[in-house]
Amino acid sequence: MSTNSTAIPTIAALQGKRIAVLGYGSQGRAHALNLCDSGLDVVVGLRPNGPTSKKAEEDGLRVLTPADAVRDADLIAVLTPDMVQPALYRDAIAPNIKPGAALLFAHGFNVHFKQIDARKDIDVILVAPKGPGALVRREYEIGRGVPCLFAVHQDATGHAEEKAKAYAAGIGGARAMLIATDFKEETETDLFGEQAVLCGGASELVIAGFETLVEAGYQPEIAYYEVMHELKLIVDLFYEGGITRMLEFVSETAQYGDYVSGPRIVDAATKARMKAVLTDIQDGTFAKNWTAEYQAGLPNYKKFKQADLDHPIEVVGKALRARMPWLNAAAKPSDAAAPLQKAS
Repeated sequence: MSTNSTAIPTIAALQGKRIAVLGYGSQGRAHALNLCDSGLDVVVGLRPNGPTSKKAEEDGLRVLTPADAVRDADLIAVLTPDMVQPALYRDAIAPNIKPGAALLFAHGFNVHFKQIDARKDIDVILVAPKGPGALVRREYEIGRGVPCLFAVHQDATGHAEEKAKAYAAGIGGARAMLIATDFKEETETDLFGEQAVLCGGASELVIAGFETLVEAGYQPEIAYYEVMHELKLIVDLFYEGGITRMLEFVSETAQYGDYVSGPRIVDAATKARMKAVLTDIQDGTFAKNWTAEYQAGLPNYKKFKQADLDHPIEVVGKALRARMPWLNAAAKPSDAAAPLQKAS
């Protein structure tokens, strides 16, 4: 897929149209406020009297029930959690969305895996900012934007792509870069990145490193700093300038260790397992298992999550982070005063 042309998309295709944002979490809040500040007509669809309803009203936005928000909208942005979306579509969207309106997602999971089969008389589009909601909002406020992926799954009106680009412009993405994709590519690469590298891969690598050092007799506090805390320094360098920048700022000793030991940890067998993860995503196995897990009440999810929260690295990390005032605005200077003593 290619990036957009040099012409920067505008909000023109959505001017005079009503946009309903369903959900007011990290992305929902950012999108709604950015669209509103771009001069578009925005309502937020939320359950009455909920905590997010109050927050949206405090932010100056008009709040309706999801069904009422959908009823008069020309574009509906579905920004609720993935597993909530099928019921939301069935109960609030499908009976109320008008012909020719656009249904927009920020992640293609439910459309790609056919959990949502949208009516044929509406446009189905995707705009996915490549950053968290807080960043989407912050970059917009300072006159910049976060790059966005955009895609068209269903073009009932002949104007679906125009609407997607206009929405991306409204949230600030067109100021940075728009990249054309499709629902399949966005969904499968996003899930793979989360599972193999960003969340699953990184957390398991950190935990294994911590356990290796502690089992060898090193202090847990020092192990924490070496494999968890300092990871941010490396990730920031990756973020700013890729592997090239990381290599510029670490020592030659660290570089040499990278070259000779990195491939011993992440080797051909690791890549083969990554391919197996990708296959599970591509053939729908992950989606099937995750949907079944959610419908069963999340028994394994809760068990796995609690195991992570109870791991010694979290116990040690919580104590150490409490002594880092720069991470906690409420911390007192005295909180970091007393030195830690090595266990005897």
